[in-house]
Amino acid sequence: MSMQVVKSDKLEDALKRNPHLKDYLTKFKKREGTIPNFVPSLTRDMKSLPRPNIIYPVGDPIFIHIWTNRDGDKHYIAIEPRLSEKDEEKFNLIMDKMLELAPYEKVPESDEEMDKLIDKLFEMVTTLTKTQQPVKKKKKFSFGFSFEKVPVTRAEAIKFKYMIKREVVGVGPLEPLVRDPYIEDIHVIGPHNTHIVHKIFEMMPTNIDFKNDLYMAEYLKNLGERMGRPVSERTPIVDGSLPDGSRINIIYSTDVSLKGPSFTIRKFTAVPISITQLINWGTLSAEVAAYLWLCLEYGMSIWVSGETASGKTTTLNAMIPFIKPNSKIYTAEDTPEVQVPHPVWQQLNTRERGEVGKVDLFDLLKAALRSRPDYIIVGEIRGKEGSVAFQAMQTGHPVLATFHAGSVKKLIQRLTGDPINVPITFVDNLNVALIQQAVYRKGQFLRRCLVVEEIEGYYEDIGGVVTRTVFEWDSVTDKHIFRGLYNSYILENKIAQTAGYEDPRQIYEEMMLRARILERMVELKIFDYYEVVKTIWNFYKKGIEGLPFRL
Repeated sequence: MSMQVVKSDKLEDALKRNPHLKDYLTKFKKREGTIPNFVPSLTRDMKSLPRPNIIYPVGDPIFIHIWTNRDGDKHYIAIEPRLSEKDEEKFNLIMDKMLELAPYEKVPESDEEMDKLIDKLFEMVTTLTKTQQPVKKKKKFSFGFSFEKVPVTRAEAIKFKYMIKREVVGVGPLEPLVRDPYIEDIHVIGPHNTHIVHKIFEMMPTNIDFKNDLYMAEYLKNLGERMGRPVSERTPIVDGSLPDGSRINIIYSTDVSLKGPSFTIRKFTAVPISITQLINWGTLSAEVAAYLWLCLEYGMSIWVSGETASGKTTTLNAMIPFIKPNSKIYTAEDTPEVQVPHPVWQQLNTRERGEVGKVDLFDLLKAALRSRPDYIIVGEIRGKEGSVAFQAMQTGHPVLATFHAGSVKKLIQRLTGDPINVPITFVDNLNVALIQQAVYRKGQFLRRCLVVEEIEGYYEDIGGVVTRTVFEWDSVTDKHIFRGLYNSYILENKIAQTAGYEDPRQIYEEMMLRARILERMVELKIFDYYEVVKTIWNFYKKGIEGLPFRL
């Protein structure tokens, strides 16, 4: 959903361009006696602010106010133009006139074209005035048009245009939340209860409101139709993707969702988080990342496993650039979340509409196998497609995937049980399992890679699968310990042999070199995903000479 967005980075600019922000601040100061601190963007260290009271822009005319009340509860307030009762008549008149002219214009084919058409029609039916003027009753001409333009002030024009675009191109009341890059999840339970999970300030109630059950039901119907996944009393539960890639789950019917129609959105990050950013946050160490780099360079299969919201997909996306740049990659998913920077990327998505023409992950994986990709990436393995993934690995196609299990033991139990049913003797086709978790440490939620384990194989004499721990997170020091030094089965027995080292132990020096490259990138604050991709790929092409810095 694209609406042309201008960002105000200074408070003076913001106030000049957005009269409603000035009104909000004046009222807030009168009520609370303070003025919020205006910041152009947020940083992670703001997490430790005891009582945040800050405003940040997410693109004119929307600003977000994070405010702590006297009881210490944080609130998320979206500041946007609102129509007063006095505005309604003028707004409706402008809408009517625009709708009269719209059929004579070329039908817009994209959101950008729609955006421009709204601007054009708005200008055709309004005239700018310095002071507010009442609405004149319209005169009709013989062919039905009224040429009387509606007088609007600059402030009214900003407000009306935003409200029209918000409904037509945007996502209505949700627009501020969809635009805010610092939101992870949106939870809406009934028309008057919208909470968000913020990347920095965690869970907060918001001032976003959907009027009543009827308005909200209509709103969700429209949203469902725009996504191509209609909701109704017959299909009250729907999963889909918003145009920006965010995942949405709608529970429409009031007899299913007792507190009124509800939905949850998991926000999609337009640019994936880079591996250096994860190292900087402590999710994993430079050594863990360097180990994954070697594994992906030499075609190992790695599954990122963990509970819900442990950051599995984020980690999976961050390590994809380690795959050689000229590789052919296939992705198979229910909802598109995996992002691949490689030029030869076949992106496949399931189709759930009706029984006829249904395409599930099982079908996608079978199709992927026929085209001999260098890597197959599965968004999330839940069911019988797991056995196809193992067939793929057995025939030499490495597979990257996320999986829902909190430990390697549970992962193996789920793989060998119903409905996946992988024979236990085949489990070693999966080379590495990375277990990730959301941990609570010193009053903060952090995502951490708990262990990286290698799957060595099934041994009949012990009647089980042997795994080796290569990395382990120490919760006391918040550091990752490398247990696999001179003891890694994958590095010594698989990768070093393929790479042709006379002494397999030389592979550890290669790993440490890559860890040093990643550490330097963190030191130099190379966190931008595409810059990280470029650096890694230059190293692939030219070795150390290709790096933009000295080691």
